[in-house]
Amino acid sequence: MECDKCGDHAVLHAAYSGLHLCEDHLCRTVEKRLRRRVREDGLVSDDATPEDPETWVIGLSGGKDSVVLTSILHDVFERDPRIELVALSIHEGIEGYRDKSLEACEELTEDLGIRHEVVSYAEEFDVRMDDVVEKDPEGMAACAYCGVFRRDVLSRYAEELDADKLLTGHNLDDEAETALMNFFEGDVEQMAQHFDASLGPFEKQSNGDAPTERTREKQDHHVPRAKPLRDVPEKEIALYARFRDLPAHITECPHAEEAYRGEIQQLMLGLEENHPGTRHSIMAGYEKLAALAADAYGGDNADAEFGECDSCGAPTARDLCRKCNLLDALEAV
Repeated sequence: MECDKCGDHAVLHAAYSGLHLCEDHLCRTVEKRLRRRVREDGLVSDDATPEDPETWVIGLSGGKDSVVLTSILHDVFERDPRIELVALSIHEGIEGYRDKSLEACEELTEDLGIRHEVVSYAEEFDVRMDDVVEKDPEGMAACAYCGVFRRDVLSRYAEELDADKLLTGHNLDDEAETALMNFFEGDVEQMAQHFDASLGPFEKQSNGDAPTERTREKQDHHVPRAKPLRDVPEKEIALYARFRDLPAHITECPHAEEAYRGEIQQLMLGLEENHPGTRHSIMAGYEKLAALAADAYGGDNADAEFGECDSCGAPTARDLCRKCNLLDALEAV
């Protein structure tokens, strides 16, 4: 099997495009799609200057997605004085798992010369995920607790680091699964929040490259997020990490147990195998639907619902934010 670009040995057949790609051209396509997403989403603000640069905080877990994201962003913006990159890692307190992935984070950021901050659930909340799983006062999957705590830490520290944007390594598979979950649950308001929080372009592009006409509404209650790898399939990111010899810790969390998402994942894998390009089609349509939902439910309508948590002051539509409710439940056990 030969690469369709150069004739060298192909390492991947991308069924959705029909292309056979060698190691070099596979890596080039991953990098090209990230750069295109940065451009289409208007990530580099017109206000960013060498004298007043933007700070982009990257959620760096040490897994393949965030490691590849950090590496490519560094290569793209290393000589661009308008952008400063800061890596933020979280230690959840999972014995035998997170320590090794943090070693990967430290190796990568040291090699690249990127500032690296590490925070832990133990320091922030006086809890460790191993203990949370054992107590489980709400009868939930471990990922449900961890997701709430992780979002809180990422948001708060992004603000403390004076971030203009918070970037995460979500890939095409992740986003297509989330899109299907929101659609199957009929959660139109969640679609609107998804668009304004992390999908919509920041600025309207004069060249018409943006996937939607609508830009995201500014959210005063959170540092805006972006997902520059959301056009790239998970398998291609894993291959990129391998071929570029990046220090990624490719091991599943021992507490990973999201039953519903797992069902959606299996459904997606079957659809993609039988109908290549399904993931891309889902996201193309979902972004347009999410933009329409944001017109109806986003912007001022969403901001009006946010107050402050009575306990920690975090933005929330309730008296107590979800994080504080879970911490109270853990303390009561």
